[in-house]
Amino acid sequence: MPRYALLLAPSTNRVYADAAGRLARAELEMFAASGVLDAAPTETATERIGGVEYLTFAAPDPGLGERDLAHLANLSAAYALFERVGEDLLRPLPLRPLARYDSDLVTIPKYVGKTNEQFTRLLLNATVLASASAGAMLDRRLVVLDPLCGRGTTLNQALMYGYHGIGVEHDGKDVDSYAAFLRTWLKRKRLKHSTEMTSVRRDRKLVARRFEAVLAPTREAHQAGDTQKVTVLHSDTLRARESLRPRCADLIVTDAPYGVAHGSRTGRELSRSPLDLLTAAVPVWRELLRPGGALGLSWNTHVTPRRAAEAVLTGAGLRVVDGPGYLGLSHRVDQAIERDVLVAVVPT
Repeated sequence: MPRYALLLAPSTNRVYADAAGRLARAELEMFAASGVLDAAPTETATERIGGVEYLTFAAPDPGLGERDLAHLANLSAAYALFERVGEDLLRPLPLRPLARYDSDLVTIPKYVGKTNEQFTRLLLNATVLASASAGAMLDRRLVVLDPLCGRGTTLNQALMYGYHGIGVEHDGKDVDSYAAFLRTWLKRKRLKHSTEMTSVRRDRKLVARRFEAVLAPTREAHQAGDTQKVTVLHSDTLRARESLRPRCADLIVTDAPYGVAHGSRTGRELSRSPLDLLTAAVPVWRELLRPGGALGLSWNTHVTPRRAAEAVLTGAGLRVVDGPGYLGLSHRVDQAIERDVLVAVVPT
């Protein structure tokens, strides 16, 4: 039985790096259970080889094929993959992750409260692998919606994967910051694109501002119509249905307010728990998901217990996923934040 060792990517966040091996193991278990791999990994473990931490695993004969390698290249912590030869040798295997653009699209933005981009990738992976679109992860232009998008970390990761992105954000400064960053980045990279900021009106009333960008990695792709679209709405997430059509997204991926530096609002009230926001918003988000779609949510368990968050999702008609890997994603962010992940799917 072929055996492998995955070298974990270094993380600039020391606290996140401490949990990287355990989180990578849980993520690998999700890939194995999703059915997207022909040779599903088994015997997963973290092991130190030459003093360096690796995620090790085995695969049934004849081992990982090209399609398997293409999927596993997108593990959020993947840095290099080796096949183990005997007791002492590691043979490098090629990793070609979904990376339609340069990585600085996700690494350049730096601001207080930004979600770790490695974790954002893990959350997106966990969500797509639970959905009916798991088998199309590498091939189809999925639509990813972040209804609490901030300055667009999730949207940029969606673009990296070749997907379309939709964001909703109530803070106009964050919307303007994202628009300014993306415009500057596209111009600096000399990518063929178009951008515009428009108003969205219903019954002659302003309901949102909309920033929209259409882009492609090459001029040839743009001319051939092989483009992606990212749309960001400056609007209250509870009013998202005023600007978005139902069943417009394959995936919803979002990071709820942690209730430390930022609270969550429903109406005029500011709450340190995201539970009130989720209770009001999840039924709205549910309408935006296609059948078989999945919602991936991260939040601070210090201010909202897991069971309470699960109850909100099931109450909206979603099925919470508790398969291999999905119950092993809780990790410390700082003294006040213990972050966990919930993924739920729309019944088909």
